[in-house]
Amino acid sequence: QVQLVESGGGLVQVGGSLRLSCAASGGTFSKYCMGWFRQAPGKEREFVAAISWSGGRTLYADSVKGRFTISRDNAKNTVYLKMNSLKPEDTAVYYCAADQNYVGEYENEYDYWGQGTQVTVSS
Repeated sequence: QVQLVESGGGLVQVGGSLRLSCAASGGTFSKYCMGWFRQAPGKEREFVAAISWSGGRTLYADSVKGRFTISRDNAKNTVYLKMNSLKPEDTAVYYCAADQNYVGEYENEYDYWGQGTQVTVSS
């Protein structure tokens, strides 16, 4: 059983940057593919980015491509989401997710989820 804890959210101005972290415990982190999702008020949760267990493959939603970077440090059991050039539409609760076999955009494929961290971008 994998436990995931997100951190690093907060309030930032338009154009600013944040780095989210997701710390994993309870499993062999290097064997899990990881994803980031977000849910804005009144909207469904959506895919943001994903990374393979080795970090060799990454995927991004079109809306964040070129602005966000997903990475991982298997020695620290942590996955990161660096967010640059933030926009008001990036405001959401950000969740990380883990799965042993799947790296992609479909949230139902992920077995483990964190509780989320709030990101608010003010204009």
